[in-house]
Amino acid sequence: MTLFGNDSKAKQGSEMSFLGHLEALRWHLVRCAAVIAVLAITAFCFNDFVFDTVIFGPLRQDFISYKVLCALGHKLGAGDVMCLEIRNPHLQTLSASEQFFNHMWISFLVGLILGFPVVLWELWKFIRPALKDKEIGPVKFFVVVASILFLIGICFGYFLLFPMSYNFLINYQVSSSGIVQTNNTFDDYISLISTMTLVSGIIFELPVLVYFLTRMTLLTPKFMRKYRKHAAVVILITAAIITPSPDVTSQMVVAIPMYLLYEISIYVSKYVVKKYKLA
Repeated sequence: MTLFGNDSKAKQGSEMSFLGHLEALRWHLVRCAAVIAVLAITAFCFNDFVFDTVIFGPLRQDFISYKVLCALGHKLGAGDVMCLEIRNPHLQTLSASEQFFNHMWISFLVGLILGFPVVLWELWKFIRPALKDKEIGPVKFFVVVASILFLIGICFGYFLLFPMSYNFLINYQVSSSGIVQTNNTFDDYISLISTMTLVSGIIFELPVLVYFLTRMTLLTPKFMRKYRKHAAVVILITAAIITPSPDVTSQMVVAIPMYLLYEISIYVSKYVVKKYKLA
C-alpha cells in the first residue's frame, strides 16, 4: 500500500465502508497538513521578509495603502482627511518567549493562507466520489472561486481594514489630559493583524456560503432582498467603527466593498434557485 493508495478518487465506482471513508479522509488531511507545514517552515526561515516587509509594513509611513488613501482623499476633494500619519511605530515585548511564539504563529498562518487552495482541493477530491457527474463541474468551479475570494479577503483585511483600524485605535484617547499613553506591544499587534486579516478572508467567503445554503434550501434570494436594508445598516455601522475618522469618504471606502459582496451573494442565491429549480 502506497502513501496515496487510499485516495478517494480510487474508490470511485465502489461502495466504501465508514472506516474506508475515514481512511480516505485521513490521507487527505495528511496531505493538507504536509503542504501547510512546508509553507510554514519556509515562512519561518524567511522571517526578515515576512516580518519586516509584510507584517510590519503598515507601521511604515510609505506603506502603499497610506499613499493610495491619501491620494484618493485629495482626488475626491476631501483634503488630508484620509491621510494617515504613523505615530510611534515601535512595539514592545513583555516576555522572553513573546517573539518566538509569535514567530511560530505567523509562520503557521502564512502556511495556512498560502495552502488554503490546496486544502479546498483536497476537500473536493474527498467528496467527489459522492457527487453526480453534473455536480462535479460546479463544485470544482466553486473550489477555485472560494480560493480566490479568500485571498481577496486577506488582501482587503491587510491593505485596508487593518491599517485603518490600527491607526484609529493607536491614536484613540479617552481624555485630552494625556495621562494615558498607548505603548503597543508586539503580542497585541500580531493578534490584531492576524485576527482582522483572517476574519476578512472568511467574510469574503459569503457568496460561497450563500451558494451552499441556497442549495440546501436554507436561504433564498427573496429573504436576502427583504433584509437588504438591515444588512446595509450593519455594514455602515461596521464601517463607522473601524474607520479612523467620522469622514463619510473614509467610511465608504470600507462599506462599499462589503455591500457589493452582499449584492453578489443575492445574485448567487438567485442563480442557484433558477438553475436547480428550488423555488
